[in-house]
Amino acid sequence: MKPLLVVNPTSGGGATGRTFGAMRGTIERALGPVEVAMTSRAGHGIELAREGAIAGHPLVVAVGGDGTFHEVVNGLMEAKAGAHGTKADETRLGMIAQGTGGDFRKALGLEHRLDKYLDVLKSGHERTLDVGKFTGGGKTGHYFVNILSVGMGGLVDRYVANASRLLGGTVAYFGASLKALVNAKLGIVRCTVTNEGKTEEHQLRSFMIALCNGQYFGGGMKIAPMADVDDGALELVALGATSKLGFAMTSRAVYSGAHIGQASTVHLRGQKFVLELANDDARDMFLLDVDGEPMGGLPLTVEVVPKALTLRA
Repeated sequence: MKPLLVVNPTSGGGATGRTFGAMRGTIERALGPVEVAMTSRAGHGIELAREGAIAGHPLVVAVGGDGTFHEVVNGLMEAKAGAHGTKADETRLGMIAQGTGGDFRKALGLEHRLDKYLDVLKSGHERTLDVGKFTGGGKTGHYFVNILSVGMGGLVDRYVANASRLLGGTVAYFGASLKALVNAKLGIVRCTVTNEGKTEEHQLRSFMIALCNGQYFGGGMKIAPMADVDDGALELVALGATSKLGFAMTSRAVYSGAHIGQASTVHLRGQKFVLELANDDARDMFLLDVDGEPMGGLPLTVEVVPKALTLRA
C-alpha cells in the first residue's frame, strides 16, 4: 500500500497549500506513488492518520507544522489503542516539516530542506519515539510528542487564537505575548512526580511549567536541553522567577538553555506527573499549551508511553 501524506494546506501561513502541487512531484520521485489526504479543520489530521493506520498504510507522513505532527501522532496512537492495534503497530511515522516553528524537527536534528526530509523517509532508517499521554484540560487520554506547558504559554495561545487574522502571525504572537505577561498569574502548583518507582511531592511557584519530551518549544526556546525523545522519561522544567520582570528576564535565557543553570529553576524527571493548582485566583489564566495548541487548564495527570511509535528519522 502507498505511503499516506496528511497535508495541512494552511501551515506555514498557507504556503503549504500554495506549493504542495509542485512538491508532490518531487516527493513521488523519491518515494514512489503516494496517497494524499488534505486536512480541512482542526483535529482532522487525527482522523486521517487513524484511518490511514487502520487501513494498513505502512507509512503516514505529516506535512505541515508542529500542530499537524501532533495530530498525526494522536491519530496513530488512537489506532494502536483500538481494535486494530496489531495492524496499526506496523505503521511508521514520517515528517516533512512545513510550519513556522519547527521545534520538534530541531529535537530530532533534521535539516529543514525538502530533499533532506525525503532522504530520511526513503532511507528506511528508524528510531523509536516516546509519547506523553495526559488526562486534563478537557481531554481524556490525549497525547503529545514534544512539550506540554502550563501557565504563560497557554495564555499566549488563547490570545493568539482571539487575535485578528489581519495582523499576521508574527505581530499577533508578539502582541499576545505582551498581553499575556500583563495578565499572567503566578501559579502555585502541587506536583506529585513518580520516577523509577519512587514518588515525591513538590510545591512549585511559577509563571510557566513545562513537561518535556523534546527540547524546544515556542519557536526555538531551548526549554529542556537534557530531554531525549526515547529515554522513557519526561523532564519537568519550572521557571522559578516569581515577579513578572524576573520572568521576562529569565525567559530570555531559555533561548540558549542557560536558565537550567539558574538557582531558581526547578528540574524534575519522571515517568508520571500529577499537577494541581493550589491558588484558584490563577485558574482562568494558568492554561495548557500542548505541542503549541491550547487545551484548557489544571488539574492534570501526565505519563510517558515509552517507545510508543516508530519514526523514519
